[in-house]
Amino acid sequence: MEKFVKLDGLVAPLDRANVDTDAIIPKQFLKSIKRSGFGPNAFDEWRYMDHGEPGQDCAKRVKNPAFVLNQERYQGASILLARSNFGCGSSREHAPWALYDFGFRAIVGESFADIFYNNCFKNGLLPIILPKADVDALFGLTEHTPGYRLTIDLPAQLVVRPDGHAIRFEVDAFRKECMLNGWDDIGLTLRHAEKIREFEARRRVEQPWLFS
Repeated sequence: MEKFVKLDGLVAPLDRANVDTDAIIPKQFLKSIKRSGFGPNAFDEWRYMDHGEPGQDCAKRVKNPAFVLNQERYQGASILLARSNFGCGSSREHAPWALYDFGFRAIVGESFADIFYNNCFKNGLLPIILPKADVDALFGLTEHTPGYRLTIDLPAQLVVRPDGHAIRFEVDAFRKECMLNGWDDIGLTLRHAEKIREFEARRRVEQPWLFS
């Protein structure tokens, strides 16, 4: 998993509450268990004019000009601005995979569904909860300022606006350590690789019948 320390990124606003995981990545794209390749189908039903199916060349599909993330000014955004209860619905881990593959590295919102929130940390996507008043202000600034950017400083736990105004956010200490070091569940296990090898070598001697 890629380390997350400090991010200076373009902001894209998705001004909708209760965005569920089926909207983030529709069910027909869940056949693959790879973490990559879902970006072209993120928000598929909102992003394109036709019904998407696996295997389509998305470069040839007609995009919905009314969908905010299709606007030219938000291309290349790495910070998604969201409303309340983002990531609700089914617990599919493909949702953070799709957002990450789309290019987002952080989501700033009022609140998140619990399972989605947990899945984000496990996949290198930083979810940040801020008070509604701060989120409202960021939506206004983003929509009225082309090229609006934020700096997210994870060690300091700050979202910093271009004018220097900083907003503190809370994050669990263990999750923060994992993000800073790029440790997903596999990475956490591999920190103990030498002890695992020692255990397996000892078990071969003590319980040889398991390896016959």
